[in-house]
Amino acid sequence: MNHPDLDMQDIAQQLRTLREELEAQSKGSEGARSTVELDQTTVGRLSRMDALQGQAMANAEEERRRLMMRRIAAALMRIDSGEYGACIECDEWIEARRLAFDPTVLKCIGCAR
Repeated sequence: MNHPDLDMQDIAQQLRTLREELEAQSKGSEGARSTVELDQTTVGRLSRMDALQGQAMANAEEERRRLMMRRIAAALMRIDSGEYGACIECDEWIEARRLAFDPTVLKCIGCAR
């Protein structure tokens, strides 16, 4: 049984909307994650270093987006299986305010410590 104090349709819609936003951000950052041109005749050394640093930051952001998308997919699967809102450690209900803040959370506040 899913969390009794939450509207599962609303939570699922929030998760799908968040997933769509993350996918749009990912698509928008493809250029920043592309290979950096290392030709010294067209770009100076410091500019290349800045480009490499920008690429590394964009790749790190993308990895965070992928992690969040996996968490969203897992939350949607828990909704479908009727397990959404139960702590994965103690099996007690996670507080509704905690789930409202982060609908992908897996543990109650006591077990998360």
